[in-house]
Amino acid sequence: MELIENKKIDERLFVEKLDNGLTIMFVPHKTRKKYIVWATKFGSIDNKFKVDEEVYNMPDGIAHYLEHKMFEQENGRNSLDVLSSLGVEANAYTTGNHTAYLYECTDNFYEALDEFMNYVQNPYFTDENVEKERGIIGQEIQMYDDSADWSLYLNAIKGMYKENEIAIDTAGTIETISHIDKEKLYKNYYSFYRPDNMAIVVCGDFDKDEIFSEIKKRITMQNGKERITRIYNNEPNEIANKKTIKQMDISMPQFIIGFKDNSFIDNKIKKDIAIDILSNILFSKSSKFYEEIYKEGLLQVEPSITYEFADTYSHVLIQGLAKKVDEVIPRLEERIKSLKESGIDNEDFEIAKRAVYGEMVKIFADPQTISNNFISNYMRGINLFDYFELFDTIDREYVEIILEKVFDFDKEVISIINPIEN
Repeated sequence: MELIENKKIDERLFVEKLDNGLTIMFVPHKTRKKYIVWATKFGSIDNKFKVDEEVYNMPDGIAHYLEHKMFEQENGRNSLDVLSSLGVEANAYTTGNHTAYLYECTDNFYEALDEFMNYVQNPYFTDENVEKERGIIGQEIQMYDDSADWSLYLNAIKGMYKENEIAIDTAGTIETISHIDKEKLYKNYYSFYRPDNMAIVVCGDFDKDEIFSEIKKRITMQNGKERITRIYNNEPNEIANKKTIKQMDISMPQFIIGFKDNSFIDNKIKKDIAIDILSNILFSKSSKFYEEIYKEGLLQVEPSITYEFADTYSHVLIQGLAKKVDEVIPRLEERIKSLKESGIDNEDFEIAKRAVYGEMVKIFADPQTISNNFISNYMRGINLFDYFELFDTIDREYVEIILEKVFDFDKEVISIINPIEN
């Protein structure tokens, strides 16, 4: 067992990699709340792979479908119902690059751990239960199709990427999920739900030796002997589509300005921090720009800037609400261009940097936020503590480089959702 200490924020992480390859991480936290998340590096982008020399092309949405089916057990019970009866809040989710199962509680943690670790390690798929789930997931797909937020986001992603699998809708489509059967689900499970492709993060007020022992004695899965190779499309540098406009049943227009990131400067941790700093400088409520545009009635809330990245993709998304999108977007673009030309004021940089550090520290206020940040970063090959180790290395000049290289208007896309016209 390895102890990793971050003395800057007085936090500790205990890590052990088992003989079967499973990584277990424990973050001590003095609170009644307990949280655990178990994830596999298998998401919506992983629909083409080789098992030894045989290539498999899986239907879009299969990782999400598999997540749904994991709760149904051979004894007829649904593990979500069992966990709920113990008073714990259980859930699961699928992203582009990983799938995670989790629960949170104050009591009955170890009783819940029995059910939790049993269902993740023992899938049970039949023709009947797979078919039954098809209608449920179909309804979920329709719900997302009707969601303005999701349509706005997906249109931006599809505008940036021509071939990259991140442009695949996580849940798939009604047509693609019609091709999913129990054999395909089992093939994906045994290919990717392997200990050496998985990790567990637990956070709470536990004795470290006890929590590791309790988890390890419930591990039954082993790695297969097959060699798994993921196959991804080659993505060109250029964007796919500059602008997408859609009408939906909403009251106020929504927009995303996206920048496809092909720069690959330095490492993505430093870039992520730099973009957070830029977000504060460019559009935060305390900025002169936001004050001006707010007084003009063009923006009601400050735009958000998000940097999303994994092994095969990275991009920046600027998202907001505006009554007059056609006026706001050019103003935001001009704000970025003018900051490139003028450079970043040193006082503005220091204020923004302190604000970002404060937000980073807040992650460690809650077991859920701690665990989810550790697991999502682990799936990208990152230890969350590395953000704090690299933070002091970021200076104004580096942030200016990121501003110039990442916010490249040749790689810009725009997604807009307008209200339906009467």
